Amino acid sequence: MAAILSISDLRKSYEGGFEALKGVSLDIDEGEILALLGPNGAGKTTLISTVCGIITPTSGSVRVGGHCIIEDFRAARALVGLVPQEINLEPFEKVINSVRFSRGLFGKPKNEPLIEDILKKLSLWDKRNAQVKELSGGMKRRVLIAKALAHEPRVLFLDEPTAGVDVELRKDMWEVVQELKDGGVTIILTTHYIEEAEAIADRVGVIADGQILLVKDKDDLMAQLGQKQLCVHLSAPIKEVPSSLATHDLELNQEGDALIYSYDTKAERTGITALLNDVAAAGLVLADVSTRQSSLEDIFVGLVSGEKS
Repeated sequence: MAAILSISDLRKSYEGGFEALKGVSLDIDEGEILALLGPNGAGKTTLISTVCGIITPTSGSVRVGGHCIIEDFRAARALVGLVPQEINLEPFEKVINSVRFSRGLFGKPKNEPLIEDILKKLSLWDKRNAQVKELSGGMKRRVLIAKALAHEPRVLFLDEPTAGVDVELRKDMWEVVQELKDGGVTIILTTHYIEEAEAIADRVGVIADGQILLVKDKDDLMAQLGQKQLCVHLSAPIKEVPSSLATHDLELNQEGDALIYSYDTKAERTGITALLNDVAAAGLVLADVSTRQSSLEDIFVGLVSGEKS
C-alpha cells in the first residue's frame, strides 16, 4: 500500500541549540492507524505541528499525498485534519456552526448532508444547536474531531484525543476512530495510554528525545519483543529463592509465595520443564502455575529506559 505521509530526516532546532526533532524518518500507509507513543517532551506534538504547517522545520522533508508541506503548502494542508490536545473552542457558538466554519476555512463549498453525517457519526447531532459551553469535556473532544473532519481530510492527527476523558468515553472514542478508519481515513494518534495503542493501532511507533526508536506492526512487536512470564505459585511462602534454583534467574514475589520466571516463547527451549523439576527437587510444593504475556507497556518502558541509559 502506498504511503500517504512520507517524512524524511526531519529536524527542528531552536535558538540556544535545543533539538526537538533529530532526523525523524517515517512512512505512513494510507488507511492505517499509527499510534505514536512517547514520554512528555519526546517530540510528539512538535512532529505533528511540523507536518501540519504550524512549525517550520529546520531541515528535512514532509510530503502528504505527494505534496510538499513547504513548496505546496495549501494542497498538503488540505489533506490533513488536526485534533489538538487543547480544547480551544468558541464557547458561545453553536456546535453545527463551529463545524461549518472549519469547512469554510479550507474554501470548501457548503455541504449540509456531509456536516449532518459527521455529527451523527460522532453522536453530536442531537447537540447540534447547543452552545459549546453547554457540552461535557468528552463531547467537546468530539466537536474538535468533527471540525477536523469537516473539510474531508485523508489524514487525521489526534494529539492525545482521550486526555481527561473517562474510561467509558475513551472506549467510545476508540469506536469512532475505528469507524473513521473504515471510511478510508489514515489516522496518527499520540497517546499516553498504552491500552489505547493496543486496542486500536495497526502499527506502533515509539519516540523519545526527538528520535523514532522503532515503528513496527503491533502484533509483530508483541511477538518479537514480548516475553512471557511463568508464575509458580507455592503452597507455603519462602524467605528466599533456594540456591539450587539460582541458575534459573528467578524472582520471588513480595509475599514470598510465588516464583517468577521470564522466558522467550521463540527460543528452542524455554527451560520450563527443567525449572519445574528443580523446584520439586528443592522440596517446594506447587499450588498453581500461571503465565503472563508482556504488555506493550512493558516493551515501551524498556525501550525508553534503554534510550536514557
